[in-house]
Amino acid sequence: MDTKFSGILLYNESLAPYTSWHIGGMAKQYFRPRDKQDLINFMQGLAVDEPLFWLGLGSNVLIRDNGFAGTVIHTLKMLENIEVIEHRDSEGLVIDVAAGVPCAKIARFAAKHGVVGAEFFAGIPGTLGGALAMNAGAFGGETWEHVVSVEVINRQGQTRRRTKEEYQVGYRSVIIPTEEWFLGAKLRFMPGDQVAAKQRIKELLQRRSATQPIGLLSCGSVFRNPTGKYAAEIIEASKLKGRRIGGAEVSRKHANFIINVDNASATDVENLIAEIQQQVRKDHRVDLEPEVKFIG
Repeated sequence: MDTKFSGILLYNESLAPYTSWHIGGMAKQYFRPRDKQDLINFMQGLAVDEPLFWLGLGSNVLIRDNGFAGTVIHTLKMLENIEVIEHRDSEGLVIDVAAGVPCAKIARFAAKHGVVGAEFFAGIPGTLGGALAMNAGAFGGETWEHVVSVEVINRQGQTRRRTKEEYQVGYRSVIIPTEEWFLGAKLRFMPGDQVAAKQRIKELLQRRSATQPIGLLSCGSVFRNPTGKYAAEIIEASKLKGRRIGGAEVSRKHANFIINVDNASATDVENLIAEIQQQVRKDHRVDLEPEVKFIG
């Protein structure tokens, strides 16, 4: 390993504290860069076959109990720059957002600068990097609707700018053309009423608080919505609210959330996911596809 980097490098580090579920085994290596150049230096020193996993806020991910036999790169509190780079009334406002910026901050930043369309980001419990990787969405909006271009880094530590057209994007799905990871994106939004945008964010957050188990240990939504249906409604129709395995429980407030109520293991959660899928398939002939990513 090259020693030119200066960030935090830990060995056999538990990943549970870095996930919103507070669940996860150990990583062989855990690295938190100081800045982008530090990340580039670190990447250039990695073995070509080193398994890599990138972590932001730690939502939408289930790290299995046996951990991750590779290197975890944690971008939170590192890739956090956000700035206006272009403002044209006819084309909207373009902002440059780094991968480690929490999505809720994007919503607030856009509203402050008098544009609309970014309010939905307030409902995404992750960072932009994760939102780009899965085309995250909430309240009818999706990340890639606003992407102009992205900045990526490859295994050799080389960075480049790619256009939106180089990616195949679908519902909660992004096909990445090669082994690269997102460092940030340029996002475009249209001009509008600043006060109205801030009020919309407030309303969406109130709606989220009223319908979702905010403040409890979850990963966000566990399953993708099947075409024309809502996963939560189907799960609730199968009377699975409150169903529990070990320390993991289907939320009694929103059936598409699984809560860590009592020191749940990743195995508890994974077994509960499998039981939900089996019961829903039996009751409704619907195959629920997990939105959460399984690591390890």
